[in-house]
Amino acid sequence: MTEPKFFATPGYGDTQLTNLHYHQAVRIGDRVETSGQGGWHDDFTFPDTLEAEIVQAFDNLERTLTHAGATWNDVVAVESYHVLDTAGFEEHNRVMVEQFRKRMGDRAPIWTELSVSALGHPAMHIEIRVTAIGGSGN
Repeated sequence: MTEPKFFATPGYGDTQLTNLHYHQAVRIGDRVETSGQGGWHDDFTFPDTLEAEIVQAFDNLERTLTHAGATWNDVVAVESYHVLDTAGFEEHNRVMVEQFRKRMGDRAPIWTELSVSALGHPAMHIEIRVTAIGGSGN
């Protein structure tokens, strides 16, 4: 069996590893699993709009995937967690789907979307985790 290799995304991932004792991704063979990525900046501030927060979460996922040796072309599954306040699923879905199409083109992974009452930081409205299989997008 291939040994797991863990990754802390430089910046926020190093902080989370030190403070909360978890990694941002694990790679076992060709499979990469990420922990949930929020729309935070490296200093754990958050964008002012829901759309910018979702885009930042996708940017953070891209950083984490790259660090673990994967790309959006390798993503086969997405799980997203949404705190719905004034914006309902319609606004969340619009931005999520825009990002899927921008980052994966015609490739459409499986997707599980959940509404939750809170996430790991009180300012968070979105958290996304993915599974990637190396070479699956070729």
